[in-house]
Amino acid sequence: MSNKGIVEQVVGPVVDVYFEKNLPDLKNALTLKNNDGEKITLEVMAHLGVNRVRAISMNATAGLKKGMEVIDTGVGISVPVGDGVLGRLFNVLGETLDDKEKLDNEEK
Repeated sequence: MSNKGIVEQVVGPVVDVYFEKNLPDLKNALTLKNNDGEKITLEVMAHLGVNRVRAISMNATAGLKKGMEVIDTGVGISVPVGDGVLGRLFNVLGETLDDKEKLDNEEK
C-alpha cells in the first residue's frame, strides 16, 4: 500500500509535503496529479522534521496547490541528464551554479 501525503506549501518548484506515517526515504519519487490530470513527479530533497519533507518538482509546476494529495512511490527518482537539461546544477531560484554561461562567453 502506498504512503499518502498532503501538499502543505508550494514555492515555485519547491513543495513541502506532510505524511501521516512512514516518511519516504531521501531521493524517493513522489507523484501527484494537477488539476488538468497531468502527473507531476517530485524528488524528496530533505526531511523537515516530524513527518514533513521538502521536495522539488521534476515537471512544470502549473496547477500545484496546497491540499493536493501526494503519493510516495517507494522507488528512487530517475531523470534525464545531459547538456542543457538536468545534468546542470541549479539553485531553487532557477539560477545555474555550474557557470556554463560564463564558460560559453569566454569561448567566444
